[in-house]
Amino acid sequence: MRGWVRMSKKNQQISTQKDFNELLKQIQQARQKAFRQTNTTLIDLYWHLGKKISEKVQSETWGKGVVNEFAKYISQNAPEIKGFSNKNLWRMKQFYETYNDNEKLAPLVRELPWSQNIIIFSRCKTDEEREYYLSLAIRDKLSKRELERQIDSAHFERTMLGNTKLSTVLREFHPNISQTFKDSYVLEFLGLPDSHSENDLKKALIHHMKTFILELGKDFIFVAEEYRLQVGNQDFFIDLLFFHRGLSALVAFELKIGKFSPEHLGQLNFYLEALDRDVKKSHENPSIGVLLCRDKDEEVVEYALSRNLSPALVAEYQLQLPDKKLIQAKLHELLADQPWAEEEGEEL
Repeated sequence: MRGWVRMSKKNQQISTQKDFNELLKQIQQARQKAFRQTNTTLIDLYWHLGKKISEKVQSETWGKGVVNEFAKYISQNAPEIKGFSNKNLWRMKQFYETYNDNEKLAPLVRELPWSQNIIIFSRCKTDEEREYYLSLAIRDKLSKRELERQIDSAHFERTMLGNTKLSTVLREFHPNISQTFKDSYVLEFLGLPDSHSENDLKKALIHHMKTFILELGKDFIFVAEEYRLQVGNQDFFIDLLFFHRGLSALVAFELKIGKFSPEHLGQLNFYLEALDRDVKKSHENPSIGVLLCRDKDEEVVEYALSRNLSPALVAEYQLQLPDKKLIQAKLHELLADQPWAEEEGEEL
């Protein structure tokens, strides 16, 4: 009898817990919906104010002084309303003028808070760059700080450059893979000194895994560090193992604190073979290997990958934020070398 009572109480607790979870989920969904509706209303308001200010200024009805007077008028007559300083009003004008003629981007801005929108339209120079960061911020739900970090690290330029040092096999498996991986990864958040060991690098990446995945791309799921592979009577260990949801493939990262050397690929290829034979599930694609080195000679990498039979790539890492101007120049040079650029005779 006592056992039945205990079981009944346990079942009741489980049922109550289930009710709590369902109600909490409804609360969270309602809060998210309310936030989205409130945010959309605010962005629409800022758009409308920006449009009015733009039209008044263009028609020479308003000058800079009038906009400043309007900001003072709001402050004096409705001091409880914040966010309408003269600086913010001019931002609303810039916001409207930036997206007014772009039917593709205008709907996207309504999905982000005002602070993220300010960062994107004030710091990005082209529609392509704005579209990239708008989509990235919406998809990955980037905070203001995370968004600023991605722009500071030239995430757009590095993604557009992609990783040109991919094995032929990897390109065959995934024709559109070049923008999934980067040629260079920025790891300034690790705080490592120039002189560090591979173990230091690995421990720092584990400690900052959330930020590392933000740098890699949020389709990456961390599986394990020092992932153990048993082949014959020997144990081998992969530095870092991930799974990529979009590619449906395991991704093995091998860390090298020195310059890339061709023999590194032999070790990586061995790991990929073991993963595919003993770990990969039948519905998954062949495993991918990434050699993350401190430095590399581009020509050596090209030679080493030209006949490599495994889906692998070589990337380098840097411990400081990159010089955006240098990366932009590299992207400009890459685009200028494209056949269509020569055919059209356009100056990029």
